[in-house]
Amino acid sequence: MEHVVIIGNGISGVTAARHIRKLSDKKITIVSGETDYFFSRTALMYVYMGHMKFEHTQPYESWFWKKNNIELKKGFVTKVHTSNKELEFTNGEKLSYDTLIIATGSKPNKFGWPGQDLKGVMGMYHKQDLENLEKYAPDNKTCKRAVIVGGGLIGIELAEMLHSRNIPVTFLVRESSFWNGVLPEQESAMINREILDNHIDLRLGVNLKEIKADANGKATSVVIAETGEEIACDVVGLTAGVSPNIDFIKNSGIETGRGVKVNRFLETNIKDIYAIGDCAEQHEAIDQRRPIEAVWYTGRMMGETVAQTICGNHIEYKPGHWFNSAKFIDIEYQTYGWVWAQPKENEARFYWEHESGKKCIHINYDKNSREFIGINTFGIRMRHEFFDKILTEKKTVDYVLEHLADANFDPEFYKLHEPEIVAKFNKENNTNIQLKKKSWARIFSA
Repeated sequence: MEHVVIIGNGISGVTAARHIRKLSDKKITIVSGETDYFFSRTALMYVYMGHMKFEHTQPYESWFWKKNNIELKKGFVTKVHTSNKELEFTNGEKLSYDTLIIATGSKPNKFGWPGQDLKGVMGMYHKQDLENLEKYAPDNKTCKRAVIVGGGLIGIELAEMLHSRNIPVTFLVRESSFWNGVLPEQESAMINREILDNHIDLRLGVNLKEIKADANGKATSVVIAETGEEIACDVVGLTAGVSPNIDFIKNSGIETGRGVKVNRFLETNIKDIYAIGDCAEQHEAIDQRRPIEAVWYTGRMMGETVAQTICGNHIEYKPGHWFNSAKFIDIEYQTYGWVWAQPKENEARFYWEHESGKKCIHINYDKNSREFIGINTFGIRMRHEFFDKILTEKKTVDYVLEHLADANFDPEFYKLHEPEIVAKFNKENNTNIQLKKKSWARIFSA
């Protein structure tokens, strides 16, 4: 019987296992050194914040794996021997495979800072990071201040987590404004304000020089490179992005760049070896996407796709239109299509912001054809199905604004802002777009 071994029990690896089992009776083994069972990584923050227990982050009961005949093996793989299809573990144990799926995800970036491996220094990606945070920052007496280095989505989540336990936080961000490599300046400025409104000490345009230790090898302070200022702290969060977790496959003959190189079928250069999720790198980027995407839903889609191929239905990975969502403390964010930090030559922008400074939409469209290209929305929930359809059908910005009421997904009795948004667009662009009333028939047929 063919033996499929999956290294990694995140969303990508587990989705692949589930779909291979639906389609076949192949032997399946999932290998992980992190946890016994699959858990929702994005929910880790809510465990620390007291909203749920760790076991609540596990989507499947512990009996699920045996019932579905999926073997789980705890252990860290140190080498992949492709010539004889064998994995080697830290304890010297070996495991043979017929088909191998590499789904090892990401690891937090470290840039060789002095002190980056001290006690009390951690990322916020693995379950072990959560355990370290509970150890070194259980309350604001044990941890009098935390310093977070790096201003991405994980950084702001960690700031919110620590803030929930009233632990003072200093947030060191290299950029001149929060996440301004991704967000246009208006949205970036809104998030700066949200961070400061929550009494988080946001420092923009600064880099970490070093982390200092006490006699026991525990972090006690950080030094800022530009000013030499020393900030006393008990915990340092390293959240300056993530990189593919692939050190163990160096010297295996599997082609790598930053990640494991794959084609559109998620195949590596070696027969019967595939890579999916955060650790996979497309040879050629798909559409305008990045070659590596550390995104939950694309990991899930890759798992489904590779399962089809392994079970005889050779299909390409097609992630569809770009979308993403996140939460910046109390402001929810969604993006559909493309809204770059800076508009391209053929692009025009429309921006509306609510007087509260906590809601906005930013629409990007082609200034010649008026084709809708993308939208950022903060503090207003929009329907994924609506924008997916609009992008596929290449509708105009005028059409999107006319039907903006159908896009809104906020619950009943939420204040609606569509008339105000359309009026502002008409005034700025000398147009006469009429907002159509919300049509439930249109929504449910979308």
